[in-house]
Amino acid sequence: MTPRSPMSFQRIAYEVREVCNGVELAALEAAIARTGLGEGATAIDIGTGNATVAIRLAQKFGLAVAAIELDPVMAELARSRIEAAGAEDQVSLTVAPAAEVLARTPPVDLIMALGTTNVSGEGRPTPEAGFVALRRRLKPGGWLLWGDVVWRAEPPAPLRQITEVTNLYTDDAGWRAAAVAAGFEVVDGRLSPQDVYDAYSGDSIAAARAWVEANPEAPEAGSIRFNADRVQAIMEFGRDYIGFGLYLLRNPV
Repeated sequence: MTPRSPMSFQRIAYEVREVCNGVELAALEAAIARTGLGEGATAIDIGTGNATVAIRLAQKFGLAVAAIELDPVMAELARSRIEAAGAEDQVSLTVAPAAEVLARTPPVDLIMALGTTNVSGEGRPTPEAGFVALRRRLKPGGWLLWGDVVWRAEPPAPLRQITEVTNLYTDDAGWRAAAVAAGFEVVDGRLSPQDVYDAYSGDSIAAARAWVEANPEAPEAGSIRFNADRVQAIMEFGRDYIGFGLYLLRNPV
């Protein structure tokens, strides 16, 4: 009998999502189209998740994509999606910390970084430090498509503490200022509509709860239930404060 693949809250959530973040694929495609990049351009997708975006970069825009994923459970999902799409020649997958891979990778034309963790290798980098680290890995005239949590209003201290366990976040003006301070040109920036962000969290929580109900005896069930409860509590408490911003940044020539 083939061993059952391990499961996690993220793995379950991202199997039902097209994009593993609070943004629609159409918004990402529109941003990439603005870069003018096409056949022969090189890209890195940090935290590829289910690899849907990496596959689209390769198959719609003709980019050669190096996908990076830290979580081996998520990487298994990414690999299966890449193989199912027949994109093995266009999308490579590396399972390792992003900072390690970036350090040994020549500069590229595009970096996609959506909801990433520790891109600089220094733990919880400030927004500016994260941008500085990524700009070093871009060619002159290259592009960074950055997406992450945006504080829509100053959050209560407990919410900030819980949300910023692995990453430091800021508001829209703060992300823009950090990008400029790191040497980028801010070409575009926008927040996802509330219903898009609600669907991201809602789909994830519902999928996890359905999995637990169908697999109550699975060894991961308790952890998955806990994470579904945790994410739901954060999203309900933080709905007036948490958004998702998408920023298209250009490295000057």
